[in-house]
Amino acid sequence: MAKLFEYQGKELLKKGGIAIPAGRRAASAQEAFEAARELGGRVVVKAQTWTTGRAQSGGIHFADSPEQAAEAAQKILGMRIKGFRVQEALVEEKLDIEKEFYLGMIIDDAAQCPVLIFSSRGGTGIEEIAQNSPEAVTKQAVDVSRGLKGYDAVDVLRRLDIRGDLQKKLAPVLVSFCRACIDSEARSAEINPLVLTKQGRVVAADCHVVIDDYAVFRHPELGIEIAREFDRPATPLEKVAYQVEAKDHRGTFFFFQMGQQADPGERLVGFHGAGGGGSMMSMDAVTGKGFKIANFCDTSGNPSASKVYRAAKIILSQKNIGAYFASGSGVASQEQFHSARGLVKAFREMDLCVPAVIRLGGNSEELAVEILHTFTKDLPGKVEAYGRDTPAVFCAERLRQLVDSWDYSQAESRSKPAHAPAPSGSYAFETVTGRVAIDHARCSECETRPCTEACSAGILKLEDGKPVLAISSEEARKGKCTECLACELACGFYGGGGLCVELPVPGLDEAVKSGD
Repeated sequence: MAKLFEYQGKELLKKGGIAIPAGRRAASAQEAFEAARELGGRVVVKAQTWTTGRAQSGGIHFADSPEQAAEAAQKILGMRIKGFRVQEALVEEKLDIEKEFYLGMIIDDAAQCPVLIFSSRGGTGIEEIAQNSPEAVTKQAVDVSRGLKGYDAVDVLRRLDIRGDLQKKLAPVLVSFCRACIDSEARSAEINPLVLTKQGRVVAADCHVVIDDYAVFRHPELGIEIAREFDRPATPLEKVAYQVEAKDHRGTFFFFQMGQQADPGERLVGFHGAGGGGSMMSMDAVTGKGFKIANFCDTSGNPSASKVYRAAKIILSQKNIGAYFASGSGVASQEQFHSARGLVKAFREMDLCVPAVIRLGGNSEELAVEILHTFTKDLPGKVEAYGRDTPAVFCAERLRQLVDSWDYSQAESRSKPAHAPAPSGSYAFETVTGRVAIDHARCSECETRPCTEACSAGILKLEDGKPVLAISSEEARKGKCTECLACELACGFYGGGGLCVELPVPGLDEAVKSGD
């Protein structure tokens, strides 16, 4: 599910005809000062996060002047909630509240329809209200083809004995709320509290909206950067990873950071799983050995080597990574040599100089283990690879032993590529997500031409002793070249080193520089 920030949810409500407090976002104390001045001074400053309990975490402050608003923003901006930094605050007019209500909608899977929830009491969680005051809560199933009609809203309000002028004010809000939820394909939404002010206005004082992640692509107007059910804003690296998955559907790639803060001198483990259950078991094995994990990552469903490469490169781009651990399902029905080649390319480009333990269980795991050992033995880092018969607990213990005895004094630089990209003017062709470039000048010095032999799909052929495409460039671009990376590894180790599979990771350099 994709969560909206409060300000995004309120814009959605406003477009649907529901009144919201006057206000605007602030990314600095100065911006908060200016916003408060525009609003007359009496404001509330709220951290923009996806977590609940902001007030208890110090994420909500009331101010009676622009100066106080600036001070509040200074406290809020940069604070960490669940390990992640607050980047923006919402500065809004302070409302004079007469009465609070709760208004929500959720998709009821059992009823197979949205269900409207309304309570004559607001301000606390609906679960608490329903438990302590069940007579103050009512529900209404909503037909998405017709929405909530005005008479339906009146019936909802009458059940709670809301009548007269208040009923006339609330009924249109219920109708507009349901329409906004259905139009945006919200999985859940709530206005809590929906308030009646002393001036007689009905205003959405706070809101939370979650959009069905499968519907996100239909709603670019919502500005959702990443369709994941996080409880806080996506990190720069998570945004980069999401774009990798969004543009390459060969297998799956899920990545999120755990928010772990390394103590002075402490190093985190970059975790790379394959398959949900096996990954969770492997994470337990690692944490059971006293490690802190920097991230969770899963590449499964027979991912391409290029997707595994990008995943590994993103994992290694995190701060304070002192080890790499990959382990997932022991019986994955996917060709493990694709994952092995992807890992090798990332390790070589990042000049891996920390311990790595890799457990790849599934089809062709013996070949995968051989690839990892063969093509990483010259790296500064130690790579150990195992198959399905080796338990995750044993692999975690090996990582513990390697880390405890490792000399990290040489682990500061990890950016040296295995070999330079082919020079401009080289023979090249596009692939699904990248480009293969071949320096034919270097090929003339190669006696064996191992790249064509390694290309089991027959994508490459020799022409006048030089490797070229055996298919049309259009076929290669559309997927006949699967980016298996076999040609690059063979060329780099057994040939002239003139072939490079260029697989860009858009935004990665900028995400690393952001330092968050």
